[in-house]
Amino acid sequence: MSKTAPQDPHHYDVILSPAITEKATAASEHNQVVFKVALTATKPEIKEAIEKLFNVKVKRVNTLVRKGKLRVFRGLRARQSDVKRAIVTLEEGHSIDVTTGL
Repeated sequence: MSKTAPQDPHHYDVILSPAITEKATAASEHNQVVFKVALTATKPEIKEAIEKLFNVKVKRVNTLVRKGKLRVFRGLRARQSDVKRAIVTLEEGHSIDVTTGL
């Protein structure tokens, strides 16, 4: 993979943002990175986007969908959106620093 290869704009639609939580920080010790991804994104799309955007080799992708919850704030009822996350396991020797951004 060449570092000068042009990125497909579609990859930026698949990967929305890194998830910075205590659980994601603990997972980074096991060579895993957690991202918020589009609800329609598939595991192969996520794997390709991570490999192209960050120039790393992905070993495995696990996904989960957190269903939106009903909340009441000052008497108004609202529903939070569903959120899909991808837990990406990287090959040995590869790493992503999520604090630097894209």
